[in-house]
Amino acid sequence: MPAVADSSSSTPRSYILETAQGERYSRNRRHLQSTHKPITPISESPDQVAPKDLAHSVLKRPQAVTMAPPVEVIIVGAGSRGVTYSRFATFHPERMRVVGVADPSIFAREKLQREHKVADHNIFTDWHDIVEREKFADAVFICTPDRHHKDPAVALAKKGYHILLEKPMATTAEDCSEIVRTSIESGVMLAVCHALRYDPVIHKIKVLLDSGVVGDVAHIQHFEPVGFFHFAHSFVRGNWRNEAESSFALLAKSCHDIDLIHHWAGGRSCLKVSSFGALNHFCKENKPQGAADRCLDCSVETSCPYSASKIYLDRVKQGYVDWPVSVICSSSLPDIESVTEALKSGPYGRCVYQCDNDVCTNQVVNMEFEGGLTAAFTMVAFTEEICQRKTTIYGSKGELSFNGHEIRVFDFLSGMGTRYRAESSMPVGFQMGGGHSRADYHLVEAFISAVGSGDASFIRSGAEETLLSHKLVFDAERSRLESKVVFCGTDQHQSDSRL
Repeated sequence: MPAVADSSSSTPRSYILETAQGERYSRNRRHLQSTHKPITPISESPDQVAPKDLAHSVLKRPQAVTMAPPVEVIIVGAGSRGVTYSRFATFHPERMRVVGVADPSIFAREKLQREHKVADHNIFTDWHDIVEREKFADAVFICTPDRHHKDPAVALAKKGYHILLEKPMATTAEDCSEIVRTSIESGVMLAVCHALRYDPVIHKIKVLLDSGVVGDVAHIQHFEPVGFFHFAHSFVRGNWRNEAESSFALLAKSCHDIDLIHHWAGGRSCLKVSSFGALNHFCKENKPQGAADRCLDCSVETSCPYSASKIYLDRVKQGYVDWPVSVICSSSLPDIESVTEALKSGPYGRCVYQCDNDVCTNQVVNMEFEGGLTAAFTMVAFTEEICQRKTTIYGSKGELSFNGHEIRVFDFLSGMGTRYRAESSMPVGFQMGGGHSRADYHLVEAFISAVGSGDASFIRSGAEETLLSHKLVFDAERSRLESKVVFCGTDQHQSDSRL
C-alpha cells in the first residue's frame, strides 16, 4: 500500500482532515521561522511508494488452510462478543462452522442456534454439560462474563479443545496462570482476545518498530479515550460497573492497551510500575437537584448528556438497533416497546448518579522497562471519541504517531514524514456497528487459521506473552491501591515464576 510522504515546500498549504464522524476541518500549516536559521517546513506531497516490506503489513494469510474442512467451534457465552466472533462462520462457512452453543439465556442461545443451524442436541444452558460429553468440536470460543472465564477455560482445555478466550483471561493473576499452565500441559492452542494486536494498522506499528524506522525506542505514550456515553453504558450502568461483579476498569477495559505497550516494548521486561486513578463524577453527591432514580421519570433528563433516553431510546426511534441498544434487551429483539420496558425496569434505565458503580473513570500507568525504556498510559471516560486510541512512540532516529486511523513516522535525519495505512480483507457487514472495527475479524481469522493448519504462529496473543501483560495490569492496579511503586514480579506473583 503506498505511503504518503511529506516533503519540503516553501509555500504554506491548506489541507483537509476528516474525522471518524465525518466532520471536516480545513486549516493552514504555518511555517516555523528561526531568527538564526530558517527551518525547512514540512507539507503534504503526492503519494510515493514506501519500501514493500513497510508499505504492507506482514499478515500471514491462510491460503493453504482454506482447502481443509471447516473448523468446528462451540460458542460458550452467546452475548455480544460471542455473536460477533461467531459471525465469521456466516461469512466463511467453508472455513468455520458453529456446532454448539451454551448460554443460560434461552433467547440468546436460540438466536445463535437459528443463525448457525445448530442441532438441538448441541444446545446447552450450562458449559459443564459440554465437559460431560465426548469432544465434538475442534475449538471453543469462551465469551462468558469476566469472573467466569477460568473454570470453563481450564475444563475445556483438559478435554482437548483449542481455546479462544475473551479478555481479560481471568480476574486474578493466579487464575490466569492456571489457564496458561493447563493449556500448555494439555497441548492445546490458547488465543486471548487482545483483538487490537490483529488490527492491520496497529500491527503495522509493530512491523515498523521492528524494522528500526525510529531507531532505539526510548518512550511510548498511549491514550485511550473511552467515550462519555460508552463509559456510562458499560462501566456505570452495565456489566463492568462493579469490581466485585466483574473486575477493575484497568483490567476490564484497558488490558488491551497495557498488552500493546508490552508488545511494542519488544521483549524487554517491565521492571517497575506506578499508577493513579479514581472514580469521578458518577456518584450520588453529583446527582442534579430534582433528578429521579430513572431517566424515564426524570424532570431534568433533557439537560443530562448521560440520559438513557438519549443513548438508547432516541437511537431505536431512528431505526438503530446495534450496540449499545442491542445489549439492553436480554429476552427480545430491540424495538421501541422493548427498549422502553428495559429502561423502565432494567439496569440501563438507571440514573448514572444512582448506580452501584465503583470502577475508575480515569487512570494513568507509568512503566519502566529494561534498557531505560519508559511508557505512560492514560485512560479517560469523559471523551468525545470512543476507543480511538492515540499513540506516540519516540526513538533515537525518529518519532512514530498513530491517530487512531493512520500512522505517521517522522525521520530525524531527512526531516521528512511518511504516512502509512493498511488494507483489510474484512467483509462489509461483519461488525454491523459493534466491536473493534477490523480487529475482531482478523482475530478470529488468525485463530481459525491456526487451528485449521495446526500452526500456532498465526496467533499473536498466545498464552505466555499474554500472561506477562496481564501480570503487568495486576501490578499496576496494586500500585494504585497501595499508593506505591511496584517492582514487577515481586510479592504476589513470585509463586507464578515457573510460568
